[in-house]
Amino acid sequence: MEEISWSDFEKIDLRVGTILAVEDFPKARKPAYQLTIDFGSILGIKQSSAQITVHYSKEELVGRQVVAVVNFPRKQIANFFSECLVTGFADEQGDIILTTVEKKVPNGARLM
Repeated sequence: MEEISWSDFEKIDLRVGTILAVEDFPKARKPAYQLTIDFGSILGIKQSSAQITVHYSKEELVGRQVVAVVNFPRKQIANFFSECLVTGFADEQGDIILTTVEKKVPNGARLM
């Protein structure tokens, strides 16, 4: 594992947002959802593609707060532009479990 400096870590902008909408993403190579996430008044609404279909239904995702990297450049996936990277951990089969917060915090709050 390569060590990074504190200044390297400070470049990564991890924020909390609330999922507003979830749509199927049939054009993705691997099963995924298109997420619409509210990051508050400073960052606004962003979209993300997330391969989280194994552990989450669309209905249970709406209203859930997630942690995302918000300062990556936009990435085109098929006909969709992902504007942030929703974070998570792979389970034993490699399927993603979302990174969330224990208690509700304001949308746009930065990981400290």
